[in-house]
Amino acid sequence: MFIIDKIKTIYRSRLLISTLVNRELKARYRGSVLGFLWTFLNPMLLMAVYTLAFGIILKPRYPNPELKTAIDYSLFLFSGLLPWIWFSASIIEGGNILFVHGSMIKKVMFPVETLPIMTVTANFINFLLGLPILIIFFIALGHPITPYFLFSIPVMIIQFFFTLGLTFFIAALTVHFKDIQNLIANLLTLWFFATPIIYPFSFDTIQKSSWIKTALLLNPLTHIIEGYQYAFFFGSLPHYKKLIVTFIFSLVIFFMGYYFFDRVKDTFAEEV
Repeated sequence: MFIIDKIKTIYRSRLLISTLVNRELKARYRGSVLGFLWTFLNPMLLMAVYTLAFGIILKPRYPNPELKTAIDYSLFLFSGLLPWIWFSASIIEGGNILFVHGSMIKKVMFPVETLPIMTVTANFINFLLGLPILIIFFIALGHPITPYFLFSIPVMIIQFFFTLGLTFFIAALTVHFKDIQNLIANLLTLWFFATPIIYPFSFDTIQKSSWIKTALLLNPLTHIIEGYQYAFFFGSLPHYKKLIVTFIFSLVIFFMGYYFFDRVKDTFAEEV
């Protein structure tokens, strides 16, 4: 009953969520000369930096025949970097979202659960706006766009639930334990390098080390990012069995995060 009731609550708040997301996207780049262009420029600049560092300077030798040149590496990197930006931005903003909108929380009858949903959705839209740039890069650099590109849609759904569940947890915890804000950036840095974004999962070092391979397999983002890499870059069917398990796990995280958030939300007004 709890799950059904809360889904109904979210559905009834859909117009409010839409309004909050729209306002958040407009406010994000208000006063900026380039405005929404930063949605496209940020991932491109990050891709340029990581390509220079890991694709040219370090000159990696990966077993994949598709990763022979710096251009190949750039496209591979872009495939995983875009969803990572969505994930990390949601987590960072989610840790501060209840403080930023403290005045709303103190209003009677305001559905506070809409704030984490707004954060994740706004960053999801930024992710979607970055996809055309990815497609343009692929076409311009001679990399084919295959029908497997559409398999990124179920991967997006999995990532949305996983990210939202964690955002619920972090938003609720940060209200009572403000030190968490200082830990998030460092933990995300560790998580970034513990996820196959700048390197493929098939990298020799990973395959030859049982504990590293096991650690990556236990990381839900490994399978999510790999899903995008297979759909976008490799042009093949993602590992659907791994994605099914990850989807179930993501739903568990989502409902646990939402349940915890709902249990402690009455204390938010006093803390913010």
